[in-house]
Amino acid sequence: MSTNVNFPYRFDGRGRTKDPLEEYVRQLVEQVLFTSPGERVNLPDFGSGLLQLPFAPNSLELAAATQFTVQAGLQKWLSHYIKVQSVVASADDAVLTVTVTYTLLKTDVVQVQTFLYGGHP
Repeated sequence: MSTNVNFPYRFDGRGRTKDPLEEYVRQLVEQVLFTSPGERVNLPDFGSGLLQLPFAPNSLELAAATQFTVQAGLQKWLSHYIKVQSVVASADDAVLTVTVTYTLLKTDVVQVQTFLYGGHP
């Protein structure tokens, strides 16, 4: 029998033992967001197409289509871990900011994660 306890123990912002599933799912969300379709050889449709957003003309229609596409990609690839509530993406200069709100199915805990891509570290 295997346990999912990290060593050393980690704690979340509320002082409770941190669930390793939360960080694992966060990393999975980031992979789906920033992987372009066609980038993975054995999974050619894996990803979200999000990285093309900064190069397209800005419009309300494009923003809505991008958010729908990203939400569909997350739901397709991570539906056994999360239920996506919302996706908000914006490009400002060389930085792409994406905020994803989702519910972890295992715990019913709502997570709000913001991811940045590009710019200077």
